[in-house]
Parts: sequence; C-alpha cells; structure tokens
Amino acid sequence: MRSFMMKFSFSFIFILLFSLGAFAAHPLITDDTGVQGKGKFEVEVNGEWGREKNPDVVNSGEVAVAISCGLADRLDLGIGVPFVMENAQGSDTVHGVSDVGLELKWNFYEVEMFSFALKPGMSLPSGDESRGFGTGKIGYSTFFITTMTWESLAMHFNAGYARNENKADELENIWHFSLAAEYSIMDSFRLVVNSGAERNADRGDDTPPAFVLAGIIWSPAEWIDLDLGYKVGMTDPETDHSIMMGVTARW
Repeated sequence: MRSFMMKFSFSFIFILLFSLGAFAAHPLITDDTGVQGKGKFEVEVNGEWGREKNPDVVNSGEVAVAISCGLADRLDLGIGVPFVMENAQGSDTVHGVSDVGLELKWNFYEVEMFSFALKPGMSLPSGDESRGFGTGKIGYSTFFITTMTWESLAMHFNAGYARNENKADELENIWHFSLAAEYSIMDSFRLVVNSGAERNADRGDDTPPAFVLAGIIWSPAEWIDLDLGYKVGMTDPETDHSIMMGVTARW
C-alpha cells in the first residue's frame, strides 16, 4: 500500500506541474493565454493540501514557487519549484523537493474575443526518484491554450501532451484536457471554476484522474492577487479533497 501511494503521489504532482498548474492563475489548473510583457515579472507562491482515503487515510501537500518573466511582448519564460510532502496512516511523513519545471508560453494570435498560445515545457530530474519525488529522467510537454473573453467572463481551454520519461515503470505518453471559467463580480474579485482530466500514468489503472474545483481570486491592488480554492476528485485516482491557497505578485 505504501509503495502504491508514493507512486500515485508523484504521478499526480508531475502531471499537474505539466498540465500548467504551476503557472496558471491559481487556484486554476487550466492556464490562460496571458503573458507578462517584455521586461515584466511575476512570482507566485501557492500551496495545496489534500486528503485521500484509499482505503487508508493519506494526507498530502505541495508548496510551489513559480517565477515568470517576459522575454518579449508575447513570449514568457517560467520556472517552477515544488516542495512536496505525504503522510500515510501508520507511516512517517516524507517530504522533499520534486522535479523542477521549465516552460515557455507564446501568445501567437489574437482576434476579437479569442486568443491562442502554445506552451512547451520540460521537467528536470532534481527530485529524489527513490523516495517518489521525481522521475529520474528529463520529461517534455506541449500544450495548446485558448482563451475567450466577453465582458466580465473569461473561458480557457487547454489540450496537452506530456512525455513522462521515468524510472518507475509508469506510462510515458500522457494526455490532458481541461476547461476553466472566470467571472469578475467587481474590479477586485473573480469567481473561478475549473474541471479537467488526464491519462493515468499507472499501468495498472486506466481510469483517468479527473477533478472539479471552485475558488475566488481577490486583487486588493493591481500588482497582487490572493486566492483560495477547493478541489474535489471526480474519479478514484484523483485526490478526494484538496484546499488550495496562493499569492501572486507582479511588477
């Protein structure tokens, strides 16, 4: 049971990192087409705390730091560093740094209310794969992003592929689809909802992890966002319940 949960925990973190969660507008996992602009920066610190019963109770957590900078008006470079922990019933808590993610986002086309972006990325084997905190190999990903904006509403769609190179005998070819919506109820508050699914990396389980989440983003000033979200697993491989919080600063 313990080895299964370690394998599950890392697969979940890896796929979320490469399904844009580290660089999206937290608590959303689905990314938007927005970029920083040349010479501008964004720093995001977010956390997620989950609880799973399968059948033992497992508490997991992740704190990630993501930094994005505008290389050009329509091109961003981002780096994400996740710190993860897990505590299974009857076992000691394990924690450590997982694999670092690097991504580029290119907003290549805008027309009326629609915009489109491509987001290639890679993961560097900085985590300790023997403890379940990394793949031990370099991984790659590519995502297509669409955003539609209409008055106070914005909708985002992501379709992606990740090459999950690993030493844990997991599946290498992973797909991801997700859809999110944001609604501005006033200048400083946005309500968000998000749902998505991806291929299960576990060779013994073909049920895709699927989730739905809801949250709020508060922007007390133009340069800062504070957010809170609640995520529910819709299928057994996904974590049952998760609380998500984060802070984002721009300059």
